[in-house]
Amino acid sequence: MALRSTIGEFRTTRPRLIASRFRRVPRRLRYAATGIVLALGAPLGLLGLRLAAAPEASATALRFELERDSAAFLYVTASTMVVFFAFGYVLGRQADVLADLSRTDPLTGLRNQRAFEDRLAEEVARAGRYGGPLSLLLVDVDGLKAVNDRSGHHAGNLALRAVADAMRKDGRQTDMAARIGGDEFAVLAPNTIAAEAIALGDRLRRLVAEQDAVPVTISVGVATLVAARPDAEGLLDAADAALYEAKHRGRNQVVAAPFPAGE
Repeated sequence: MALRSTIGEFRTTRPRLIASRFRRVPRRLRYAATGIVLALGAPLGLLGLRLAAAPEASATALRFELERDSAAFLYVTASTMVVFFAFGYVLGRQADVLADLSRTDPLTGLRNQRAFEDRLAEEVARAGRYGGPLSLLLVDVDGLKAVNDRSGHHAGNLALRAVADAMRKDGRQTDMAARIGGDEFAVLAPNTIAAEAIALGDRLRRLVAEQDAVPVTISVGVATLVAARPDAEGLLDAADAALYEAKHRGRNQVVAAPFPAGE
């Protein structure tokens, strides 16, 4: 039964991993490659017209046409490929820009909730497949409503940007920082054990407290996934409970879930 369950889980997660890896290939490259393939239609169409006009369509006639006018076929193939490649690249580059905008929070420049949820599902599946630890930090800006009421929404926006800047400054290339709500942020840290995630959360807390833009602090809830069968919802629930405890203890602190999520 355990083997069947493992096989079934692998069959479920493998297509998602393949699809996510395919989506990571820039559209400008995907569209350019598609353009090259489509460009083959021009020489093939020309060859088809030549064969249709020939007395008899056969392998001999095919070879005769290719040998008789090889320069023309080479020119049509090369020129069409260049044009279609360039067109696909330009079109794909524009699509990349639009796709990136749709997954970016306009205020902070971090990834948005949609991008975070996609990456979370991907990392949870990877952790289940390879068994590495996965840590999640949920971050809440303390008293943002009071900042807005006291100094206006511009000051509140500055506070949110200050938190985002701290995440960018201290984050690793493999981590993902996102704004997932009005005053809520998340940091997804693959291959990160609980102690490292707690240290990361404390560095973020200090950076935000020391910034000069707006006097504001953050509370951080940390959860680490090391279960054999990781679960995204369980990881989120554990980090959310830890964040609630940080708020309950007086804010401006880091609290970790007492046990690994998923156990």
